[in-house]
Parts: sequence; C-alpha cells; structure tokens
Amino acid sequence: MGWQQDVNFNSDTELGEPIAKSWNSLKGELELRRGEVDRFCRHNYGVLENFINTHKVKPKVKVSPTKSGAQAHPDTLICFVMGFYPSGIEVKWLKNGQEQTARVVSTELMQNGDWTFQILVMLEMTPRSGDVYTCQVEHSSLPGPVTVHWEAQSDSARSKMLTGVGGFVLGLIFLALGLLVYLRNKKGEWGSAGVLEPRRCWGKMLGL
Repeated sequence: MGWQQDVNFNSDTELGEPIAKSWNSLKGELELRRGEVDRFCRHNYGVLENFINTHKVKPKVKVSPTKSGAQAHPDTLICFVMGFYPSGIEVKWLKNGQEQTARVVSTELMQNGDWTFQILVMLEMTPRSGDVYTCQVEHSSLPGPVTVHWEAQSDSARSKMLTGVGGFVLGLIFLALGLLVYLRNKKGEWGSAGVLEPRRCWGKMLGL
C-alpha cells in the first residue's frame, strides 16, 4: 500500500522545527492516527485487494464485417470483446489457422461504468472464397481460448444462395395458387352434381 507524504521536515529549515516538535508532542493524536491506519486503511485495502484478485467476468465476443464505399466485399473484420474483468486480455486474429500480425489495429482498452472493460480489434483483409477468419480471445476468467469464426463467400456462392431462396419462394407461391384453383374446381363439381342429380330422377319418373 502506498503512503502519501503531506509534510516533510528538513533539519536545515529552522522555521519548520517548532512545528515538527509540536506535532511530535501530541502522542495521543499520533496513536489515534496509527490506530485508524490499522482499523480502516489496511482492512479496506485488504478487502479491495481480495476483490481485485478473485472477481472475474467472462468476455462476450462478436465478429462483424464492414464494407468500404462501393466495394463488393467487406474489407475489415471487427472483433468486439466486451464486458470482461480484470483488464488483462489477449485478442488474436487468425486466417485459416495462421495468426495475423500485419494490418491488425486495436483500440485502447475502454472502461465501462460497472468495473468491466471492452476492446475492439480490427483486421484489414481481402477475403477469398473459403477463407476462414477467427477471432481468438484469452482471458483469466476463461478455462481456455474462445474463438469466433467468419467465413468468406464468393459472389457466385451468394448468387446461388439467393437464387435458391428465390426459387423456393416462387415454388411456394405457385403451389398455393394451384391448390386454390383445384379447390375452386372441386367446389364447382360438387355444386353441379347436387343440381343435376334431382332433374335426372324426375325425368325418369315422368318418362322424359
């Protein structure tokens, strides 16, 4: 624990000597101050030190891509690491399992209002189809590293996926329309059968 020095007595300064003698003569006051150090300062410091050494909060990790201008691909991946305690943390970017050190930018450690911290680590990249990017976080609150993956997709893969989704939706629409027409036709057949059948019976009875 650090102590703050309020007053310093220099024996070469004659004006300070009477003041020092006066303070040193107050034996009761000095004992009171020493007792307060034992009762409050050391106790509170021990409580705070125990809290600091034992209190741990796991980080939350999220990866998000960003786009720049009119580019088709995201050119930056951001790893958000939030709500962790204590402040010591290690965040790495990996590409296909290999650690990336170039084009990695990190913000300063930011303190929240609840004792926890957050940090953003960004990776500038040129994604290719099949590349897997990983944000890896190590913290004392975790039993092991936490990893969050992001996989790059090509334009053709995204187009195929969108085409497949569109085809599926159109198929559902045509199926619903066909079912509606079928039910209407069935209803018409049932109505026609219900009207014609009595006429046939009366015709037979009248010999028509």
